[in-house]
Amino acid sequence: MYPNMQIKTINVNGEEIQTCSEGYIVNLDQWSEDFVRALAEHEGLELTEEHWEIIRYIRDFHEKHNVQPNVRTMIKHFREVWGAERGSNKYLHDIFPRGGPQKQGNRLAGIRRTKGEH
Repeated sequence: MYPNMQIKTINVNGEEIQTCSEGYIVNLDQWSEDFVRALAEHEGLELTEEHWEIIRYIRDFHEKHNVQPNVRTMIKHFREVWGAERGSNKYLHDIFPRGGPQKQGNRLAGIRRTKGEH
């Protein structure tokens, strides 16, 4: 799953949920919106409705395609939904400052680390 990585835990409503040292959830079945809130707080991220839209988009895309959406796909989608200014690479990275939507977004969405990610 996450070879050679230290396992950490995050407290979600009194339950210890395992994550790898980078914050990706180990058991995908333990993902919940409460996990998102706890991890966001741990990462110093104040969640907005835009964060939730992206998290839900990542989860829905993954469920339909069995793969994470790449940043270009996310940009295209959110440019159509939000317009050019907010549907941009810069904006998506600004609201997910710890790795952009591809890393921090995936962590919060309970999606595994993307292959080739460092």
